[in-house]
Amino acid sequence: MAITVTDPRPIDRAEEILSPKALAFVEELHKRFAGTRNELLEARQVKRQKVADTSRLDFLPETQDIRDGDWKVAEAPAALQDRRVEMTGPATPAKMAINALNSGAKVWLADLEDASTPTWPNVIDAILNLRDAAQGTLSYTSPEGKEYRLRTDAPLAVVVARPRGWHMEERHLLIDGEPAVGALVDFGLHFFHIAKQLLLNGQGPYYYLPKMESHLEARLWNEVFVFAQDFLGIPQGSVRATVLIETIPAAFEMDEILYELRDHASGLNAGRWDYLFSIIKYFRDAGEEFVLPDRATVAMTAPFMRAYTELLVKTCHKRGAFAMGGMAAVIPNRKQPDVTAAAFDKVRADKTREANDGFDGSWVAHPDLVSTCREVFDSVLGDPANGGKKNQLDKQRPEVDVTAEQLIDVASAEGHVTEAGLRLNLYVAVAYTGVWISGSGAVAIHNLMEDAATAEISRSQVWQQIRNKSVLADTGNTVTRELVTRILGEETERLRIEFGDENFKKYYEPASKLIEDICLSDDYTDFLTTPAYELVG
Repeated sequence: MAITVTDPRPIDRAEEILSPKALAFVEELHKRFAGTRNELLEARQVKRQKVADTSRLDFLPETQDIRDGDWKVAEAPAALQDRRVEMTGPATPAKMAINALNSGAKVWLADLEDASTPTWPNVIDAILNLRDAAQGTLSYTSPEGKEYRLRTDAPLAVVVARPRGWHMEERHLLIDGEPAVGALVDFGLHFFHIAKQLLLNGQGPYYYLPKMESHLEARLWNEVFVFAQDFLGIPQGSVRATVLIETIPAAFEMDEILYELRDHASGLNAGRWDYLFSIIKYFRDAGEEFVLPDRATVAMTAPFMRAYTELLVKTCHKRGAFAMGGMAAVIPNRKQPDVTAAAFDKVRADKTREANDGFDGSWVAHPDLVSTCREVFDSVLGDPANGGKKNQLDKQRPEVDVTAEQLIDVASAEGHVTEAGLRLNLYVAVAYTGVWISGSGAVAIHNLMEDAATAEISRSQVWQQIRNKSVLADTGNTVTRELVTRILGEETERLRIEFGDENFKKYYEPASKLIEDICLSDDYTDFLTTPAYELVG
């Protein structure tokens, strides 16, 4: 097995990250684990086909003993005992990383996945920034001379890095001529360069694991952790992983996922936007009862979403793991006080529901929202310095009894499919994809922080509505290829006017062509980011 770097110096100081020893570690990870990863991706297709044939998902009978067993995950390290507010965002550029670390959040989800376009410069810069942050040297000076430094007057957010999902590849690192596994590249470079420093800092190599669909995929991650810790001479159990339950099959295997990772598990997260995307993907050909209303109207209070989040809290606390709430995607607009006030009200209501349900903390996408989220959880937990609690692990939910039918009761969601929603989906899908292929994975659109997950929902809804010939409640029109083509053309022209001919030609025109292709195709594209990756320079 041989490893090749197509571009050894995508940014200054890249050689510090792409060192011979680090590359040898990444190569060894592939030698041991890439084959199993490939088998598990194939297993996803087999399981999905069974669902297509039956329109059913259920809890696994072969793992009933795990669900019934009396076991717990390892106790969380001190640095992860209090997670009441978590800031999310990419680890590049350095300015954003510094702002996240300085935000006042307890944790920063340093995202190498949905909020980051995996350009080769971005991948290396993210690892470099995280290493500099761990060493306390991260800084940035803007072209205007403004300096950004890590704060010293208060604790920095604890870093929990999110590598790419198992499905993504890294074409700039080749293993025997084939693209490397993106997840193993991200984890390998991060762990090799930063794990020991984090332990010296009194923290550790902590990770968010995205997009998993089964406990067998969690088992693979656990095997990676065990090997990596031994390889670098780091004590077993130093790694802690929080798993995003953001696919519908994973919702049926929460206990099993925690069990596989039990020596390294920290908790589960309710990844709400990807979860909706996964439901559409899994049941895309199961008929009209699985067609969601406009995504903007699908609230966390919908019965099938309540079932999902309450099961997550119950499962986590039964096993001594943290239950982390979902993203508050609204973005304050400092130029529009009324918009900002509405944003804060939405976040406060959302976080209040989560805190009262027993979640141990939650996510926000903007530093201005950190204090709002913290205030809500403070009101439930109190201040640990004055007798309050750090988390809600003691809040068990024995009254929760969720069935398979409740988890997939999509028809219970209130709302309609409308032409306004179809138009918004096409606009967001193209607008986000255009920004993504320009190199930025997170962007504010209409005062909402959009990332790959919301773009995935948007284009998937369009595909599903075409297949089901959905009738639009506000116009009475039927969703057809012709209607989608017309509206897509209008929204694409709108983007040309908004962003100008140069950016349009470079980013938004190819993005529109991609969205058209995957929405109108007879075959469903599993991940938007896979073909979009081919458009990234």
